[in-house]
Amino acid sequence: MLQSEEAARRLGVKLPTLYAYVSRGLLTSHPAGDGRRSLFSAEDVEALAKRSQGARNTETKLATVMTSVTQLRDEGPLYRGRPATELATSATYEEVAELLWGSGLTAEATWRPFSLRPPSSLGTADRLRWAVLMAGADDPVRADLRPEAVTGVARRLVATMVAVLPSEAKGCPWLRLPGGPQLKDTVAGRLAAKLIVSPRSAQVAAVNAALVLLADHELAASTLAVRVAASTRAHPYDAVLAGLSVVAGPLHGGASQLAYGLLREIDRLGPQRAVDEVLRWQGRLPGFGHSVYGGVDPRFCALRDLFDAAASSRWRQCLDSVVALATARGLPEPNVDLGLAALTLAMGMPEDGGRTIFTVARVAGWIAHYLEELSEPPVRYRARAVYAGRRDPVGL
Repeated sequence: MLQSEEAARRLGVKLPTLYAYVSRGLLTSHPAGDGRRSLFSAEDVEALAKRSQGARNTETKLATVMTSVTQLRDEGPLYRGRPATELATSATYEEVAELLWGSGLTAEATWRPFSLRPPSSLGTADRLRWAVLMAGADDPVRADLRPEAVTGVARRLVATMVAVLPSEAKGCPWLRLPGGPQLKDTVAGRLAAKLIVSPRSAQVAAVNAALVLLADHELAASTLAVRVAASTRAHPYDAVLAGLSVVAGPLHGGASQLAYGLLREIDRLGPQRAVDEVLRWQGRLPGFGHSVYGGVDPRFCALRDLFDAAASSRWRQCLDSVVALATARGLPEPNVDLGLAALTLAMGMPEDGGRTIFTVARVAGWIAHYLEELSEPPVRYRARAVYAGRRDPVGL
């Protein structure tokens, strides 16, 4: 069953129009268990969407994905009904991953890496891919798709991806969440030690918050790739590699690195000249605009609060100036990539630090969707192309 907001989004209408469909008998609403909300049959909504679009049945179709993992709302993503922006300061990344996976496990779960030694010549992004590839090659029962086996692999993969990164700090700093105890040996602590020379507890908490906020975002491009791999019953290592291949794109996982460069250019050239140069050569302003949120990305706001607490006046001025300029020029609102870039810059991380955090974080969501896809009929994704006639490649 779909909630009102989801049904309206699928139909491409506003809530009043959805309720008008109910009054006209085009849809039937069903009371939710709490008695305060209305629910709609997914099948009825899909049928109405097809009629509204004049769609015709074809021999094959691209699957409609029903999920209980993450819901996207104006206030940000909800992980199985819990706001990610609240979890960012109240739960560890490990706890959020277990929540997304529906494992029921928390502190007793083991997050230990595979024993791998990457070639020293590999860069950060290549080390992450190498770690997943080698871990899968060394697992003799990698085709075990039982949920407990998949989540066990996921914990070790995340730990391994962090372990193979080049070291910056010595030791693993503590993580302290507001109102909670100090925690030793967390994913956030290990990752902070790889990205920051002398990380403090507050910086580990900021890394943890970023990991939580980026853990999932419904059917982002890389997540869809993972679900397609799961539909063919690829083992979890190959599915994560599918996600890594897509997230590597500069307009997905690498977007924060472009935004990082923008902030550095603003510091060097000033906001007007830097923005003009970026628009000239890139055609868009990295870190601004999102296809889901009409206004500002709520995840940016959460990261902005952490940035303000960690940044010097120099970097706060850079961020304030570009946001003000974008607003004055009617450009799109800031998104999570700008918040991640600003936070990593303020904490002294390398320019690809945000990309690394994004990639590690998203494994939690990928595995949640992988597990969910395993419960669906296999090989259900099959789009059809519209043949446009022969067109020879340019230059041939």
